Amino acid sequence: MTDRPDPPAAAPPPGPGGPLAGVTVLDLATVGPAARCTRVLADYGATVVKVGAVPGRGAQPIRPPFYAYSGARHLSHLALDLKDPDGRAAFFDLVRTADVVVESFRPGVCDRLGIGFADLTAVNPRVILCSTSGYGQDGPRAAWAGHDLNYLAVGGFLASTGPRADGGPPVPGATVADAAAGGLHAALAILCALHGRGAEGRGAHLDVSIADGVLWLTSLAVDEHLATGAEVGPGTSMVTGRYACYDTYRAGDGRWLAVGAIEPKFWANLCRRLGCERWVDRQLDDAVQDEVRADLRAAFATRGRDEWIEALGGADTCVSPVLTVAEVADDAQFRARGAFVEATADPSREGVPERFRQVGPVLAGMAGRGRPVAAGDPGHSDADEVLAAAGLGSERRAALLTKGVVA
Repeated sequence: MTDRPDPPAAAPPPGPGGPLAGVTVLDLATVGPAARCTRVLADYGATVVKVGAVPGRGAQPIRPPFYAYSGARHLSHLALDLKDPDGRAAFFDLVRTADVVVESFRPGVCDRLGIGFADLTAVNPRVILCSTSGYGQDGPRAAWAGHDLNYLAVGGFLASTGPRADGGPPVPGATVADAAAGGLHAALAILCALHGRGAEGRGAHLDVSIADGVLWLTSLAVDEHLATGAEVGPGTSMVTGRYACYDTYRAGDGRWLAVGAIEPKFWANLCRRLGCERWVDRQLDDAVQDEVRADLRAAFATRGRDEWIEALGGADTCVSPVLTVAEVADDAQFRARGAFVEATADPSREGVPERFRQVGPVLAGMAGRGRPVAAGDPGHSDADEVLAAAGLGSERRAALLTKGVVA
């Protein structure tokens, strides 16, 4: 019996409008840079369909915590066995109307699965394949496994950052490589490819290396070394702690302040307000930096952090509080800009609060700023709706389900 398509079905839930409204993205990743990338694209209005592995068929991906799903707005989910010919055929049906496919497999895996760039463009010549990987699709490290810390290590980020107490490189609290060197890197590359496709009408294969992104983030230090031969590291330059005008200081209540008074006028303002006028004209004098730091430490120890912020924050001194994560979540500046949104979750989900707050779409130009969001459910599947919207009839969808190709 021939499988006849059903009447046209509703498309996957669209984004909230915005510059990427009408762009459809298939996301084969669950965590890491690729997932960060598609969250950005969704918040700019793209419709994102997350394609995961079928439970019980092969290696299972890491399951993000519930609050990561609440940040992944405007997404649909389905589990599809890409190793099965029928599952792969269903995936190609999705590709036919997609604009972008994002994947984070090891280099070569997509080709072995039969969903490499040549396979995708045979179905849709305009599709953009964004391959995110730790070290890129080629080179001596291409097959290496890794995570955020590894990419920060090889890109010079750790070695140029202040050491911990035992002298070793730090372990940064933020996943800078995943979020910026990987996720934003991939999103930017995709936006450029979409623009180029509009002019040329052809898709593109983007080789997004997270380590390359870290190299770009540390390029100021690397370029200095390349140009001058200097050994660049902690304490060797303005931004790595060489001078007292760019450092952190403990206030009298044990909390911390960040000082970034690079420009002479800001430095002069700070010195005068701290009673350290004698250092105004010796800001970059290497011979006295220990003395300058000692005076600044003594001055900052006379008041609590927030007292200093009250006195210095608006006085053109480039002084700010070092906020804890809990303080960030209640910060007046972020609240005034609508940085946080209310999230709701299914009350039947064990261990998940029904209502909580999340960081909203805060990047410039994102749609939906300040609007409430619903938390995604990692166990929920939109497979039937997504496959119907791609033109698969009810008989074919039922057959895929019976075979176990679709969860």
